[in-house]
Amino acid sequence: MSIRSALAWNFLGGLIFPFVACAYENVALHKAAWQQNPPLNNQYNASLAVDGRKENLSPWGGECVLSGRSETAEWRVDLKSVLSIHHILIQYAQINRVWDKDDFYTTHLLGFSLYVSNTTNKEEGVLCFRDSNYSISTVPNPVNITCSYHGRYVIYHNNRTHPPFPVNYTSNAYSDLCEVEVYGCPSPGFYGEDCSIPCPQNCQDGFCHIVEGTCLGCLPGYRGLRCNEECKQLTYGLECNKTCGNCSKGEQCNHVNGSCLSGCDVGVHGDKCDSECPQGQFGEDCLQYCSKHCVISGKCDRVTGHCTGGCQAGWKNAQCDQKCDGNMFGKHCKDVCGKCLNGGQCHHINGSCLYGCNPGYYGIDCREECPDGKYGHNCEENCSSNCMIPGKCEGVKGGCEVGCQEGWKNAQCDQECDGGMFGQNCNQSCGKCLDNEQCHHINGSCFNGCDSGYHGANCTEGTGKT
Repeated sequence: MSIRSALAWNFLGGLIFPFVACAYENVALHKAAWQQNPPLNNQYNASLAVDGRKENLSPWGGECVLSGRSETAEWRVDLKSVLSIHHILIQYAQINRVWDKDDFYTTHLLGFSLYVSNTTNKEEGVLCFRDSNYSISTVPNPVNITCSYHGRYVIYHNNRTHPPFPVNYTSNAYSDLCEVEVYGCPSPGFYGEDCSIPCPQNCQDGFCHIVEGTCLGCLPGYRGLRCNEECKQLTYGLECNKTCGNCSKGEQCNHVNGSCLSGCDVGVHGDKCDSECPQGQFGEDCLQYCSKHCVISGKCDRVTGHCTGGCQAGWKNAQCDQKCDGNMFGKHCKDVCGKCLNGGQCHHINGSCLYGCNPGYYGIDCREECPDGKYGHNCEENCSSNCMIPGKCEGVKGGCEVGCQEGWKNAQCDQECDGGMFGQNCNQSCGKCLDNEQCHHINGSCFNGCDSGYHGANCTEGTGKT
């Protein structure tokens, strides 16, 4: 019959208790123990419950721990390191040879609890068992409790702090323990009946269920009964209960620490991409800077870079990154430029013409027409004094508005009559000036006299001689 499956029988105090024999060790044997409210002498010290002796179950037989009278009773053993536990056997003191309802100590045992903890504080550990159903007729001795946890301290506790108590409960609590045997694996990180199988590598603290090998918790970044699955669905960390930040293109973050391997999506930065862009920055990994031309300089949407509140005068587009153009300027690029030279773009903010004005206009923004007497580029030219109305011309090319004075021609009245013509609009013909010279452009007189046969101021009168 195999030791791993044999059903053994233990005769104790007239009662027979079955248990399954196995290779788990009593890891509490001869370890340091402590109890609350010890008697004044050392006859019943806490270490008697882990000395391996339980032949004499009498409270006065020298093999059992007794505690003083109190509302609470607590006893613990220090396993010296955190170990995996399978089950715990508690052998309580008894007076009678047969453990039954008539044994005085049944009333002491009722209501007890059993904890496993990594510290001496039971509240920081796990509750393996709490008696809420036993009576003096049903409470067993020994008590064999399955407790598949891991810890350094096994703590027995009982209390009588909240009366009224159930029937047959003592009014005080006691820890009258003859032996506490803690069966488990003597080396951490193993499981199985002979404690030879290593726990899965990603189990938290290296511990797993001592029978099934399932992890009692996973290292950060892993999940599943054996912690062999990485966190997915944009989660990471301990128990995969943390949510990834906004990694680039929605990628899964590092399953352990939450870092984004390919950088951050738009609007966030940091190793975990969980911090919003600082003010003034936007885009992937917050590497782009908000336009200084936003109406609130440097303040924009952290994702799109769109300026909050619009643009300063002279700028356009959602990110306020383009100057006004198309002969527009100013707030929202709604103002029309003046008559800049050659139709050029005015200054995008104030509308000034950087290279001067088209002919006929002047001023910073080239919106003013030339004043009387002026024309041309920036109105720098003077209208001709030979205009019919002297100094009165149109502002672009300087053409006289109502024609020229006598003796002048062209639109600007800047050329004397020639080609044998004179007078108003140069529509009168010169007389017979000497050698066919041009007559005076205004009055038609001949400067050097007349050809033979003619006389008069304009040489228009003949002598009759040929």
